[in-house]
Formats: sequence, C-alpha cells, structure tokens
Amino acid sequence: MEIISQRYGKRRVRVLRVVRGADSTHTVHEVEVAALLDGDFSGAYLSGDNGQVVPTDTIKNTIQVLAQKHLGAEIEEFALTLSDHFLSRYTQVSRVYVEISSRPWTRYTRADGTPHPHVFLGGAKPTPFSCVEMTRTGVQVVSGVRDLLILKSTASAFKGYPKCEYTTLPETDDRILSTQVEGSWTFLGRDVNFAKANAAIVSAMLETFAETFSPSVQNTLYLMAGAALQAAPEVTDIYLALPNKHYLSVDFTPFSQENHKEIFLPTDEPHGQIEARVSRSAPKRE
Repeated sequence: MEIISQRYGKRRVRVLRVVRGADSTHTVHEVEVAALLDGDFSGAYLSGDNGQVVPTDTIKNTIQVLAQKHLGAEIEEFALTLSDHFLSRYTQVSRVYVEISSRPWTRYTRADGTPHPHVFLGGAKPTPFSCVEMTRTGVQVVSGVRDLLILKSTASAFKGYPKCEYTTLPETDDRILSTQVEGSWTFLGRDVNFAKANAAIVSAMLETFAETFSPSVQNTLYLMAGAALQAAPEVTDIYLALPNKHYLSVDFTPFSQENHKEIFLPTDEPHGQIEARVSRSAPKRE
C-alpha cells in the first residue's frame, strides 16, 4: 500500500478576541479556524512513529495564543500569520492549509444614533413570529421573536451564589454576556398596531440589555421583560428564554503568558438556560 496524500490538524477551533481601545471602546472578532499540516509524517502512518507529529492540541493552542496579537478584522492576515508560524517552526511541515470563517458582530446603535462601546448584535436577522387562537367569542394574539443574538463584552458579573463540593465556577466581576433571545408576548385584543408594538418591545429589550449592568442573566431577563411591558401597554405578559452562551477565558499560564481578558473560547454546549414569564402586577382590590 502507498499513501497518496495526507494532511492532519485541528478543525473547529473557535476563538473570540476582545480588543480594548484606549477610550474604553471594545471591538470583537470571532472566528472558527481549521489548520491542517502536510509533510514528512509517513512514519506515523506506516509504523506508528510519532516523532514528527505535531500534536493537534498544540495546533489548537497555537491558534489561541497567536490570536491575542494577530486576530483582527482581516482574517486573511491571521491565516497568513498561522501559516508562516507552522512552516517556520516545524521543518517536517512542507505545506499548511488554514481556513478561517468569521462570525459577524455589528456594534449596537442606541436610539439617539450613537454607537455603543461594548454591545454587539449577531449578523443574522432575528425571526419574528405570531400565533393567533380564535373562537366565536374571543381571540388571542401572541407575537414574538427568535434568534435575537446579542453580546456585551463587559458590564456583566456573576458572584454570591451557593457553593458545594461540585462547584468549580469562579466568581467574576467582569465577564462576557451573550444570549440568543427567544421571546413571546400576548396582546390584549386585535385592535393593535402590531408592527409598532413589536418594534417598541424589541427596542426596549435591547436598550435594557445594553445600558444596564448585569449581575445575573435572571436579573437581566426580568429587567428586559419589564422594559418591554412598559414600552407596549397593549401587552399583558411576556415570556423570555435567554440561553447563556458561554465565552470562557483561555488560560495562558502554561505558555508563560497572560491573557489580558482578550481571548475567549466560545461554547454552545452545554449552555445555561434561563426562562421566565412576566406579567403586569394584578390590580389591588379595594
């Protein structure tokens, strides 16, 4: 038998870099990287000799560490940097294949037109939906939105929670908070300007997420729901589901370097899931 071609490496290496400007304005770059190596690796295939094999974990670590200085708006430049590194570092490597895909994040713009320094919207547009249930005596209209992807790179914390022998999560005063909002709200009747009400609700939730410090996803959910109810008097209650899309700080201590709150590992699974239905306070009885 003869090996006609080969390459190996690491795929789906996800990285988010937070670039912190001098004026407290943040910029985020999130990518997924594949880095594959070709070269003198026949010994590994033919006789199980790993003497020339660069561990794929090393490839993953290299991508994360180099991202702290080199990951920016031009993913081509980062791909070139990675390719240069692997070819110059390992003489057994003769060819490098690097593929990078970028997740777009757009800076959130406030109602007054000013850009927010550290809040971003996911690239894909959210999906509006509506459900109507009607009988001969009445009607219920429920509207909502799915896949509203939002991220704040600071102004979020989580601490003061109970701890037991299974708790490993460290407390933090500063973390990334990202969620993919699913929400639905119930209207009082059918004589409603639905487009106006829906727009007001989404705008109020985004503004609350952006401008309010978050001690927990639970508190942020409650405040977003309250802002939505205040923005749309035609709505009786609102249901929100906020999955906590974790961005985990990458530990650089094994490389004798410090991660300056810049490089994070995006994780989709498992994720926190926070759900609640909030209604207007019932009127007090005389």
